[in-house]
Amino acid sequence: MPRSDRPRPSLRAGLSALLALLALAAATGGAAALTAPRPAVAPEPAPAAASTGSAHTRVPAAEAALRRLLPPRHALQFTLLPGPRSAEGQDRFTVSGRAGAVVVRGSTPATVLAGVGWYLRHVAQVDVGWPGDSLDALPDVLPGVPQPVTRTALVRHRYALNDTDEGYAGAYRTWEERRRQIDLLALHGVNEVLVQVGAEYPYYAALQRHGYTAAELRAWIPGPAHQSWWLLQNLSAFGGPVGEQLIEERAALGGRVADELRALGMTPVLPGYFGTVPPGFADRNPGARVHPQGTWAGFARPDWLDPAGPVFAALAADYYAAQRARFGDSSMYRMSPLHEGGTAASVDVKAAAGAVQRALDTAHPGAIWAVLGWQDDPTRELLSGVDTSRMLIVDGMSERYENLDRETSWAHTPYALGTIHNFGGHTTIGANTGVWLRRFDQWRAEPDSALTGIAYMPEAAGVDPAAFAFFTDLAWEPRPLDRKEWFAAYARRRYGAEDGYAAAAWEALRTGPYSTGTDSAQPQDGLFTARPSLTANRASAWTPGDMRYPAASVRTALDALLKVAPRLRRSSAYRYDLVDTARQALANHSRVLLPQIKAAYGAEDLGRFRLLVGEWQRDERLLAAVTGSDRHFLFGRWTAGARSWGADEAERDRYEYDVRSLLTIWGTRTAAERPFSLHDYANREWAGLLEEFYAPRWARYFASLDRALVSGAAPEAIDWYAVEDAWAHRTTAHPTEPSGDPYALARAVADALPPAGART
Repeated sequence: MPRSDRPRPSLRAGLSALLALLALAAATGGAAALTAPRPAVAPEPAPAAASTGSAHTRVPAAEAALRRLLPPRHALQFTLLPGPRSAEGQDRFTVSGRAGAVVVRGSTPATVLAGVGWYLRHVAQVDVGWPGDSLDALPDVLPGVPQPVTRTALVRHRYALNDTDEGYAGAYRTWEERRRQIDLLALHGVNEVLVQVGAEYPYYAALQRHGYTAAELRAWIPGPAHQSWWLLQNLSAFGGPVGEQLIEERAALGGRVADELRALGMTPVLPGYFGTVPPGFADRNPGARVHPQGTWAGFARPDWLDPAGPVFAALAADYYAAQRARFGDSSMYRMSPLHEGGTAASVDVKAAAGAVQRALDTAHPGAIWAVLGWQDDPTRELLSGVDTSRMLIVDGMSERYENLDRETSWAHTPYALGTIHNFGGHTTIGANTGVWLRRFDQWRAEPDSALTGIAYMPEAAGVDPAAFAFFTDLAWEPRPLDRKEWFAAYARRRYGAEDGYAAAAWEALRTGPYSTGTDSAQPQDGLFTARPSLTANRASAWTPGDMRYPAASVRTALDALLKVAPRLRRSSAYRYDLVDTARQALANHSRVLLPQIKAAYGAEDLGRFRLLVGEWQRDERLLAAVTGSDRHFLFGRWTAGARSWGADEAERDRYEYDVRSLLTIWGTRTAAERPFSLHDYANREWAGLLEEFYAPRWARYFASLDRALVSGAAPEAIDWYAVEDAWAHRTTAHPTEPSGDPYALARAVADALPPAGART
């Protein structure tokens, strides 16, 4: 991931800009100086228009995105035009046109792209997924639209990205990667996107006006991979200190992301300010009422400045002014006070919530406060202190439990039905699609329903294209989706043509991993990535301990995908799905093998124990090989991206530790070892990580059991955290490009596993 892929203001220029801004603020004695215009990002040269409309009817941002999404010969066959909203003010698109001349009108540039996405899926019958596409199946001349088709958004808010996405999806991603994400979100009808990259900047700038040095703040701000939890007021300092150049470059990148969203008519959802401060704030700011927040997973939480106290308004004004200077304005800001065990102490939560909203309204009149619906939040006390008409609760628990009553729980505050179908960025497929469909229809039909949106919030987006496509379709289809029909159509467009084996594969996946229920929000993970134990039944303490669907469904899907017609195997969508399904079949088989190994060890049957351990290790090698054949499963890209942001070798090593630790130990020993520990919370079956971390960990464990069987002594007591932390400090490089033939490797997986339905 070369550094040239992102904006690169020099360190000298960044420091000069910051110092000038702070000097101006100090000279004027107020936050107004921090509202200086945001440094402009140089626009990209405007290529020739894809639209045949006149200059005043063109939609240039959508045209530019279309040129990125489609081959030029196909992009040029679209005319993109602005269009009206519905009578109720909802976004709307219309698709029409003849062969080779498709016309799409939409109420915003992003809605125009949503119309293009609808055309590609339903008329051209190809897929642009996240990830993988079948664009190679497009004919030279695009098909016409038999009759004009209009779709109106069923809900106002189509929100995307979890508060943890920046960490688990990759805090060190490039501009090109982030812009691709924006294009895909627009293509699927999303209109509000959380922007966390660069979120440390307004804290860094504002708190220097309240008694802190730049060096103190750089030590307090965590490494980028862990910043999501700092913004949630869960931790600080871990993975740092961060460099001045990193702060400047991330701010520039975040501003560029926000600009791109605004250009497309999408809302950049920026982090708001609700009182997070470093240690010692009251000592440096007389009159401040500060309340320690205790710990979270063993980390010291940042302190909370009482928003109803005398200092909060001034600091909030400085924060929003610094944020505006780099990211511009928005109409939606994301805040969750007292997240996951925060301590209110003597704070009047109702008064505090009102003060937080007033500070936001002062800086951004009329802005919406987006709050996460999670555990017991937001509380009735918090909601009672605000104008709930300017709140949006993005519900993280919509699919998790039965008997939910959001209307009563949240006093008819506007909310979005949300999904967190993936925790930690696990490489596991599946989702509660039936629950989504049922609840979206039921909750919208409630009398005076407050359901005004959907919220796509897996903890790391971009790892399950079918789940993403299905969930975002909820907001645009005028009649309830038929899941069987939807998955059959998905199989057709995913590979670009009708194929009986593709249809059979996706029907098996529909009835298996995509038909889970409300007992959990996510599928189970595999055991190759678990910390070794003969009784392990999950890798992460927070995932289900048992299979949530029949394992044979994935094996059936793998067999069917291997029989898909050779002419359909060229697409990136097919290759990704084949690798992912083979990976999942192996992961599921780990749950069959480990109990057998345990039984052999308990019976002191050394021969059978060694035979089964050999089979386990063969499967590990197959898993590493098949995932190594697709770029989306490469650990080397994860670490190389982090290292590319370091200004020197020491920084590069710190940032690599930041991302290695997040996937494995997560943080400190306390965080890794506590009850419901965080070790392996973000486990994932990636080439490089499998060979260097997971397989050696199991090999050491099995070797200790083998020695115990031979000698009769107790197995070795292994300090796993010490082993894992030492690994997290490594800086070994791994491939950043795939190798091997995905089809041949998936075939090898199928040949190695028992047939679907076989007794093992």
